[in-house]
Amino acid sequence: MTEGAAGMNEETPIRPSKDQTGGMRNAGSPTPAVFPPPESMRPTLVGRDFVVSAGHPIVAQAMAEVMAQGGTAIDAGVMGGFLSNVVQVDMCNLGGVAPTLIRQAGQPEIHVIDGVGPWGQQVTLDAFLKRHGGQMPLGSPVGVVPAAFDVWCKALARFGTWRLADVMAPAIDYAAHGFPLDLRSAKAFELLGNGFAGYESSRAIYWPKGRPPHPGEWLVQRDLGRTLARLADCDHGSRIGGIAAARALFYEGEIAEELIAFHRETGGWLTVEDLAKYESRVETAPEVRFRGWRVATPGMVCQGPVMLQALAILEGLPLERFHHGAPGHLHLVAEALKQGFAERERHYTDPTFTDTSLEELLSEPHIAALRDAIHPDTALPGAAAEAAGGRGRCDTTYLAAADAAGNVFSSMPSDTIDGAPVAPGLGFFVSPRGVQSRLEPDHPAAIAPGKRPRLTPAPAIAINETTGEALAIGCPGGDMIVQSMAQSLIDMVVYGMTPQQAVESPRVATFSHPGSFYPHPAFPKRLAVEGRIAAETRAALAAKGHVIHEWPDYEFDAGGVSIAGSRVMSEGQPPVLVAAADPRRITYAAGR
Repeated sequence: MTEGAAGMNEETPIRPSKDQTGGMRNAGSPTPAVFPPPESMRPTLVGRDFVVSAGHPIVAQAMAEVMAQGGTAIDAGVMGGFLSNVVQVDMCNLGGVAPTLIRQAGQPEIHVIDGVGPWGQQVTLDAFLKRHGGQMPLGSPVGVVPAAFDVWCKALARFGTWRLADVMAPAIDYAAHGFPLDLRSAKAFELLGNGFAGYESSRAIYWPKGRPPHPGEWLVQRDLGRTLARLADCDHGSRIGGIAAARALFYEGEIAEELIAFHRETGGWLTVEDLAKYESRVETAPEVRFRGWRVATPGMVCQGPVMLQALAILEGLPLERFHHGAPGHLHLVAEALKQGFAERERHYTDPTFTDTSLEELLSEPHIAALRDAIHPDTALPGAAAEAAGGRGRCDTTYLAAADAAGNVFSSMPSDTIDGAPVAPGLGFFVSPRGVQSRLEPDHPAAIAPGKRPRLTPAPAIAINETTGEALAIGCPGGDMIVQSMAQSLIDMVVYGMTPQQAVESPRVATFSHPGSFYPHPAFPKRLAVEGRIAAETRAALAAKGHVIHEWPDYEFDAGGVSIAGSRVMSEGQPPVLVAAADPRRITYAAGR
């Protein structure tokens, strides 16, 4: 190489100019610290046209495809609901529950479809206790009217634009032709087999080789595929008429008759008349204000108001005085949630069976009294007088979708396959959600004819009308659901985290209340703490009276939060579409 005009030869090192900070790196002379380290394990997705986040990657991808083909966030959400009932049958079921929130573009209201069916008219608490020896068994005896299918029909007919057969097509395909199981899903089928292996009809589908499936083996659900196809085949004539015809087949026709015949053979209380007269409610969702945001959840038929009451309590407490993750921050959040759970134990139930109104529970005088009981240095005992053990809980999944027009969909389908036997020939079961009702006659959530059990699933939508931001947020995890959601929202609103940082942030969890699932275990003053929270912080919390229960990093039972919606990414800029997915589970986000 000859020396050039600049006097350089092959021995002369090439140095970047002072303003040269990008480009390829030279291993012999790197340019260090140009880019900061990643702010989170995964990126917060930013979209132009739409964003989604769901409990399974297949569902997230399929929801995105609906909107890529011109569907709205609501069309995508309903399709995701049907598909979740197939590919996440370990977490939710076509015959299960599905409380759902919807915000239509250009509308201020947030609508809630309650998504839980009632006990049958033939059941009374005395009759139930007598038949089952004072216990609450698993399986058909705790069956309530299936609600999920009605939710998908209601959401699509009232708020969507696509035809029923079109939104059902991916679910039919995945049920009939199957799909390979990922590692975590295969593990779920192994663990849930402790329950469903006792049901011959379920075992034949989910353990077809007489053992738990291995990762990479295929799950095929032919009966479920045929049922879904029967329902989709009703879609003739007008769009609304096709939905109504399918709903009639499910709740009043042959499917209802086949389902109830098996349900009663296996100890259930429901009748075909209970299904025929069922109608899910569509109402305006209750909400509270928190740091300039409107936060909405379903009402007292679920535990959503725990989050609402906790946020209302925290609205009057100085969270900003503490840095994120400080003992003072975590203590106040835990105590506010503890107060919410105590309220759940005292009051929450099917609102048609109580004189206590949610308006009263969310009123400022009532919230102020709950707030005043919190001490900055002392943990409250909560609603549990003494410790009580018990069997584990069921689980749930979640769907979030938002589009550029402003539609937002937030839904939490649930009911796991170990809760009840699958009806042969149909491929799904009657919701066993009655297991969340209570056997004490004076308890607000006690069993009664036509009464809806109080659910744990509780999706949320948060809207900031000043900035135009709107977020769907949800999480699986039993009593952890509202705790994880509240902490993620606080991390964004109070501490300025990105959505993905918020869903990854370490969590705490209070269990100082009777659990939602029979026999309602309780652990007074217990505070579960993920391992990424510093030892000195745990010690400071213990000094306040919390009984520390150590969780590992990214604990599965700490939930799997998903977020999709619009968020201001830089001060002074308009909001853009964003999505986040929690790495604690197989949640996944997508967008365009």
